[in-house]
Amino acid sequence: MQKKLILFFIFSISSLTYSQIGGKYVYQFLNLVISPRQAALGGKTITIYDDDVNQALFNPATINPDMDNHLALNYGSYFGGVSYGTASYAYTYDRHLQTFHIGVNYVNYGNFEGYDENGLYTNQFTGSEIALSLGYSYNVPNSNLFLGVNGKLISSSLETYNSIGGAIDLGAIFIDEANDVNWAFVIRNIGTQFTTYSGINEKLPLTIMAGVSQELENVPIRWHLTLDNLQQWNVSFSNPNQSKNSIDGSSNEQKVSIFGNAFRHVIFGVELFPKKAFNLRLGYNFRRAQELLILEQRNFSGLSVGFGLKMNKLKFNYSYSKYTLAGNTSLFGLTINLQ
Repeated sequence: MQKKLILFFIFSISSLTYSQIGGKYVYQFLNLVISPRQAALGGKTITIYDDDVNQALFNPATINPDMDNHLALNYGSYFGGVSYGTASYAYTYDRHLQTFHIGVNYVNYGNFEGYDENGLYTNQFTGSEIALSLGYSYNVPNSNLFLGVNGKLISSSLETYNSIGGAIDLGAIFIDEANDVNWAFVIRNIGTQFTTYSGINEKLPLTIMAGVSQELENVPIRWHLTLDNLQQWNVSFSNPNQSKNSIDGSSNEQKVSIFGNAFRHVIFGVELFPKKAFNLRLGYNFRRAQELLILEQRNFSGLSVGFGLKMNKLKFNYSYSKYTLAGNTSLFGLTINLQ
């Protein structure tokens, strides 16, 4: 019965809520991947429920006592000299109050050269953004349903423009222990700007996701399926490289089918040996693959791989994600058990 209620809630929200995709909001760094493990599984996995303290940054309902006194640090180099990273820490005050989580994620856009309207050099400037979060989860009595919330304070500095904002994430996860299946639902970045860049209040990147994962009974594999951007059905765009030219020189835009748009909401990942000291990960992001597709050239966009290696109280994680032939990303992470 609980699973039916969760599924009904998921599809009700996704059918009634709307938000813009891409280039229509501020603080876009909030939706960057937060750890190598998540990146290797396709980028947005919300169904992980174990001692991975990173996971609480994306789904606060996954905060649990197994994360107690774990510290995680992650760093990655993005495109064009952009760098970003995250840090997470969880502490169990007592078994009654469960576990609290604090986290930070930041992005540094590097140095830029400024020019005036006449093309004359003016000065150099930088850009960076950071978000601080505090999270908590609650176990609904006599059930395997967990609810969580993250509160985030956001600061952004772009050249001489500054903005401060706030947001919350709401998450839920249901653990079906009998079948080893996790069901999850998350609404991220519900918030507003407290101070704007130039007097215009802009929207935050609201995102609604649902997911399911299962560890197979006789095979050491756990698969993860995530449905992303449920707040908006149409997330496709017409790729000009795939438009068809007519004899008269006119061009017909690419038509994305219903199934093509549906798959753009799907992210799939698998973990091999998920509970062992060494595990392998593989993910595929369908939307990334389609948007970065190069005609007549195979570049494996949307594919990501990674691994985790645990040594006593340390765990090292790495991921490699394919975007284009000219730009791919690596993410490094270290988790320390401070107990």
